[in-house]
Amino acid sequence: MRLLHVDHSERLVSTDFRGKTIPPYAILSHRWGDSEVLLEDIRNNTYKEKKGYRKIDFCAKQAALDQLQHFWIDTCCIDKWNLDELSKAINSMFRWYKNARKCYVFLPDVSVSIATEIVQQSDWEASFRASQWFTRGWTLQELIAPVSVEFFSSEGRRIGDKRSLEQLIHEITSIPVEALQNCPLDGFTISERLKWAENRETTEEEDKVYCLLGILDILMPTSYGEGKEKAWRRLQIEVEAASSAPSIIPFSQNNRFVGREPQLAELEARLFGGNQTTMMAITGPAGTGKSQLALELAYKTRQKNKRCSVFWIDASDMDSLYRSYASIAQKLDVCGWDDEKADIKQLVKLHLSRESARQWLLIFDSTNDINLGSSGVSTAQAANLINYLPQSELCSIIFTTTNSDIAKRLASENIVELGEMAPDTAQRMLENYLDTSVSRSEQQEARLLLQELSYLPLAIVQAAAYINTRNITLQNYRSQLVRQKEEALEHSNEMSANKLHEYGTKCPVATTLLISMDQIRSNDSLAADYLFLAACVDRKDIPVDLLEASSPREREDAIKILNSYALITRRPAESALDLHQLVHRALRGWLQKQERLDQWTQQAIARLLRVFPGHNHGSRSKWRRLLPHAKYALSHSLPEQEGADRMTLVWKCAMALLSDGRNNESEELFVQVIETRKKVLGNEHPDTLTSMANLASTYRNQGRWKKAEELQSTELQICKRVLGDEHPDTLTSMANLALTYSKQGRWKEAERLEVQVMETRKRVLGEDHPDTLVSMGNLATTYGSQGRWNEAEKMFVQELETSKRVLGSEHPHTLTSMENLASTYRNQGRWKEAEELELEVVEARKNVLGSEHPDTLKSMTNLATTYKNQGRWKDAEALFVQATETSKRVVLGSEHPDTLTSMTNLATTYSNQGRWKEAGELLVQVTETSKRVVGPEHPSTLSNMANLASTYCNQGRWKEAEKLFVQVIETGNKVLGDDHPDTLVSMGNLAATYGGQGRWKEAEELFVQVIETRKRVLGDEHPATLSDMINLASTYRNQGQWKKAEGLEVQVMGMSAKVLGAEHPDTLRSMANLASTYWNQRRWKEAEGLEVQVMEVRKRLLGAEHPDTLVSIGNLAMTYGSQGRWKEAEELFVPKLEISKRVLGSEHPHTLTSMANLASMYKNQGRWKEAEELELEVMETRKKVLGEEHPSTLTSIANLAHTLKSQSRNDEAISLMEKCFELQKRILGPHHLNTETSLEALNRWRMENLEIRI
Repeated sequence: MRLLHVDHSERLVSTDFRGKTIPPYAILSHRWGDSEVLLEDIRNNTYKEKKGYRKIDFCAKQAALDQLQHFWIDTCCIDKWNLDELSKAINSMFRWYKNARKCYVFLPDVSVSIATEIVQQSDWEASFRASQWFTRGWTLQELIAPVSVEFFSSEGRRIGDKRSLEQLIHEITSIPVEALQNCPLDGFTISERLKWAENRETTEEEDKVYCLLGILDILMPTSYGEGKEKAWRRLQIEVEAASSAPSIIPFSQNNRFVGREPQLAELEARLFGGNQTTMMAITGPAGTGKSQLALELAYKTRQKNKRCSVFWIDASDMDSLYRSYASIAQKLDVCGWDDEKADIKQLVKLHLSRESARQWLLIFDSTNDINLGSSGVSTAQAANLINYLPQSELCSIIFTTTNSDIAKRLASENIVELGEMAPDTAQRMLENYLDTSVSRSEQQEARLLLQELSYLPLAIVQAAAYINTRNITLQNYRSQLVRQKEEALEHSNEMSANKLHEYGTKCPVATTLLISMDQIRSNDSLAADYLFLAACVDRKDIPVDLLEASSPREREDAIKILNSYALITRRPAESALDLHQLVHRALRGWLQKQERLDQWTQQAIARLLRVFPGHNHGSRSKWRRLLPHAKYALSHSLPEQEGADRMTLVWKCAMALLSDGRNNESEELFVQVIETRKKVLGNEHPDTLTSMANLASTYRNQGRWKKAEELQSTELQICKRVLGDEHPDTLTSMANLALTYSKQGRWKEAERLEVQVMETRKRVLGEDHPDTLVSMGNLATTYGSQGRWNEAEKMFVQELETSKRVLGSEHPHTLTSMENLASTYRNQGRWKEAEELELEVVEARKNVLGSEHPDTLKSMTNLATTYKNQGRWKDAEALFVQATETSKRVVLGSEHPDTLTSMTNLATTYSNQGRWKEAGELLVQVTETSKRVVGPEHPSTLSNMANLASTYCNQGRWKEAEKLFVQVIETGNKVLGDDHPDTLVSMGNLAATYGGQGRWKEAEELFVQVIETRKRVLGDEHPATLSDMINLASTYRNQGQWKKAEGLEVQVMGMSAKVLGAEHPDTLRSMANLASTYWNQRRWKEAEGLEVQVMEVRKRLLGAEHPDTLVSIGNLAMTYGSQGRWKEAEELFVPKLEISKRVLGSEHPHTLTSMANLASMYKNQGRWKEAEELELEVMETRKKVLGEEHPSTLTSIANLAHTLKSQSRNDEAISLMEKCFELQKRILGPHHLNTETSLEALNRWRMENLEIRI
């Protein structure tokens, strides 16, 4: 549910409360006018220009007077371009009105003088009684549902409320006073409630029924076009079945259905007979009545089997499938149906798969593809229908499809094929669809007509619709039909066989269409124009906004004319219409024949251009819904007919696709734009250069940095030559090229360009110009990438101060500057300062952009990262989950690159908490999606693979990790280059994986190679270089090469202190590593001195409970223990363990390590029982959390075996160590240090045991 509120700057803000606690709110009841404020007007800040703003302003002020911050108005709190949201809103409307604290009824036809302070009832009663608000169907629930309903005049003056005016309202509406007093509605009979709407009017006749659904507490899909009587019958069926078998069939039963009796009988026998079949398919060419047969089966099933629920599912695309599943979930009250985070399709699948006493029949209509795409979403993001099919013996499934291959794949041999209808059946069908009966003298005429129509059901329906609308005889219609066919035959000689097939000009539907179209063109040119426009866009979900008219009424009248001829399917709830594929094909054929197809395609492009929005986030749902139509029109326009409109629409589509992370599709369109602009405007025109920049940006997003660089270099040279070195476009081009260098890790080249850009902009534009500030930010970022944090910080602070002064503290650029400065603080380990800035940015972006804007979500992710660095993993997790779910469900979609990044961040947080299984599952999902959406060689995919490999390492799955890291390195070398930072990171990770397997020499060689490359590319003092040197030192230490480790660690510590500062987290880490090396050399005092220093600094900077601080405490305690200072060691260990349990959890890996260390200290004091108890607990917990074969679990087993041996429990110790050794040999390998250590102990113990027995 979206709610509005007015912020501190008097700006109207929309907030989506899906998945959140909904605050108290007011709600407006009103009648729609011609210039209402829509959600997109609020997003684009253009709402004050609309006449409807007066009502919004009234509602906001009245809510404020009633101390309600939030309010809801149907015109602008529902995204009408988002069909999922629209569908949910329609089903939730009654509940939303019922839950409102206040309902304000705005009556524009009731006027009260503002001259008098006291309002007299005599002044307004007459107009109040006559108000149209009381005559409309949908306002009935707005009167009944809320507890508090207040009435206001057109001037905004309060007239009274439902309670004070109940007698007057009762007289006007005949609604019982008890109902107006909000007595439970089930206290009134169904027939009583139905009477309340008897005298109310609705725009659509079916709405006379649909407006009662909330009052009757019935969930029933709308089906505009069925007529009021059929809607009534459906409602009655729903009422009768409410307590037995809930069902959803969105269409009324076709009383004119005839024929197909053998097929119907076959379906019933095979689905519900003795040898029950669970899956069947109905297949046949378009227009043969597959859906009508399935519909008849649905109603027959409900009539014959009162315990069988029937659900109709639109399987034409993923969006439609989702809406169908969502309706089923709500109808069955499936647990979690209203949870925005839940996967509705999986919830329904699981619910229907469970054993139950009820049978289910699911009808998947229009299943013409198993891999379902989403409107306006990439085909790469298609989902497999099979993944969402329930598995249950009680669940029968029917598919309708024109594709015989899909029918076989889904239903094997259980297929019912529909061919040509039998003549006598076709005649019965025609008679059923005609308004007047066929006389005996017309029987022969009917047979001849049906023969001309090839007995095709769709053609019969259209012929009957024409005869009914025009009130003509069968003979008259057949004469027109024959004449049309003769003309088509003459023209067919002029068209190629391919064109005849493409446009279906031999299909009888083409002929019936042409007859209807001739009449429409003669009587209503606007309706004809709508048909021609519809032929040039995608045939499904054509928004009525594409259809121009002088008024909404004129447009609706034209649409109804087309509907009367059965040429379209109206969808008033979605403000859209559909064309049958045969009608669409035939229309295009006629336009081609008239040589007008190109002309109308150009008109469609021009109209799309006027409606297609900019690529800002606020218009995302609108452009997603329009993209299929724009892409269709553009793909069917000829290249030689390139015009300004076409190119502008291509560019708009490309920018929208780029904004939506669909880089491959945007690339294709940008290439078109460049080629056209080069041809029309020339290679050096500014617009051509802009197109080149856009394409280069796409290459960069694809990770194709070399191609981006080549294109940007070319563009830059042209800009310099044509525009001059100091032209703004030239400088922008240089900045873009610098960004591409940065992506490749070529920071010196990037820095050189960015300095040049910044200095030039300072001189040409001034130091305070926004472009100059952007340059400063880019250069500061490059400094940061090189580990030059102080320089970066200094420049970011300067940029931020100027930006605040010049642009304001809430300007997007200012907020970006704050975020960049916070990032610099974070990289310096100054997390509190980073957190303060990031909190400020998040709140500002929520206020300015809204909580769902992609930039707001990125800010939340940054803040979550800072929490993670502080060891506040629960806080980080909560924010990451919120950002991921909002991005996935509400904003960008589950497969957008930004959503995948959020999911990766969440997975790393799971890893930090030792929840590696959850992290691994999420990363597998991200990696597979990334491979499919952006490609297996995209840098993001490689990064995700590396993250997954790291998770495998944490789980001790070294071989799987190694295989992935090798794959990442090989691909990285090819795509990014040997020297790229990401490649080097992967090499370092692979080296660590070798180390995890005890393959120290291989690890050492790889680390040396990485360090040499780092030094050459980044320099000796870059943080990444120092980090790898630490890793190499650790490898030396693990090989017992203490002096080599010590020398390297002393060097790193000194350089880190100089470059990063003495208290930087990396400096402290290098000090801790050096202390560890001293410890291994038994140089306890030196180790202690360093460990005390590290611990005190971490306590002061990070806090006493930060995980890094706890590690320091543990290290110092171990050093005390090694010196025999057991009391001091225990005084540190025990409190540290308690803190670790409280902060991290009793099963966290760090906590278990602390317990193991404490057990080791007890053992050294001869406190065997206490040690054994702890070690047993650690071992069992590790088995449960990590698995029995995890390296850490094996270490626990070995520790416990040693403790048992120390107590002379030799047989138990040997048995446990034998088990440990066998596992280590298989998991780690026979030559791993741990394996060899266990074998050595085992052999020694066996020998000792043998000697004792001898």
